[in-house]
Amino acid sequence: MSNKRKRWKNGVILIPVLCVLLLTGCGLFQEEKIKLRDLDFTVLSDEKIPEELKTVIAEKGTEPFHLTYSDDQNLYISIGYGQQKTGGYSIAVDELYLTEDAIYVGTTLLGPEITGQKKGAEKPSTPYIVIKTEFLDKTVIYD
Repeated sequence: MSNKRKRWKNGVILIPVLCVLLLTGCGLFQEEKIKLRDLDFTVLSDEKIPEELKTVIAEKGTEPFHLTYSDDQNLYISIGYGQQKTGGYSIAVDELYLTEDAIYVGTTLLGPEITGQKKGAEKPSTPYIVIKTEFLDKTVIYD
C-alpha cells in the first residue's frame, strides 16, 4: 500500500474520532448539579425584611438585581426584576435546592394578566422577592 493511501486511510479514521471527542469534550468539563435536597423557605413581606437588606434593595433602584444577605442564622436571597411599566406583578419561586457546591434558586416574574390583578395600576413598579432559608455557607446560583 502506498504512503499516500495510508495517510488518506488514517485521515478517514482520525476525523470521525476527533469530531466525537470535540462534540463530547464540552460535556466532560461541565459539573453535574446533583440535587441533594430541596430547601425550606419563607417569602418575606416588607416588614419582615432585615433593615440592612432593605437599604441595599432601595439603593438598587429600578435596576434588576440578585443579592444575598445573612445574619449567621438565616440566609436571605433577594431577586429584583427591575422596573416594569405597570403594577400588578408577582414572583413565583420555582425551585430552591442544595447541591454539593451551591444553592440553586429559580424564580419567574408573573405579569398582571397571569396574577389576575387588574392592570389599573398604570404607574411603574419594581417587583422583587426576598426568600428566607437556613444559613448555608454556599454560593447562590440564580437559574
